[in-house]
Amino acid sequence: MEIAENAALVVIDVQKGFEEEFWGKRNNPAAEENIAALIDLWQETGRPVAFVRHDSLEGSRSPLRKGYAGNDFKEFVEERRGKGAGPELLVTKSVNSAFYGEPSLDGWLAGLGVGQIVIVGIQTNMCNETTARMGGNLGYEVVFPLDAMHTFDLEGPFGWSRTAEELSQATAVSLHGGRFAKVVTVRDVVEGASASAGVR
Repeated sequence: MEIAENAALVVIDVQKGFEEEFWGKRNNPAAEENIAALIDLWQETGRPVAFVRHDSLEGSRSPLRKGYAGNDFKEFVEERRGKGAGPELLVTKSVNSAFYGEPSLDGWLAGLGVGQIVIVGIQTNMCNETTARMGGNLGYEVVFPLDAMHTFDLEGPFGWSRTAEELSQATAVSLHGGRFAKVVTVRDVVEGASASAGVR
């Protein structure tokens, strides 16, 4: 897996509100550790990092609403913000795609000459997938390390329901098979990023 020297890490919605029971059962308990490892690597190698926060407009029913503690980034993300050697951006959004936030993620990436983005965070099949699809449509090479994100069990129409792991697999198949993104592992990304940055 080749990771460009100026590839941007897009860290989506790693917020305290996702720790509440409101969401139900999640998958991938290693997600936070893997996200932290990638942020550290990006900051050490001077690559750009965009931190994305969801400011829900759903009022008191959302754990991600602005002004509520759940809106804050999880501690391991907050303590890393501003610590990197490379460019950093904070994007706030109220919809699924990080490309529909303020300030413009696309504008920032274009200004840096970035052509490849690596997406991590919460939730796999929601904001991560939507951002990946839009990124692919905008012409970015999208890398999607599936073990650096998680989601939750979900109920849908017709009495159907799927587990978080089933939803993650469905997202991976759709994105990879549909050529919206390259679905990989954190290890693939670390090896590719370290090699291009000359890290041993």
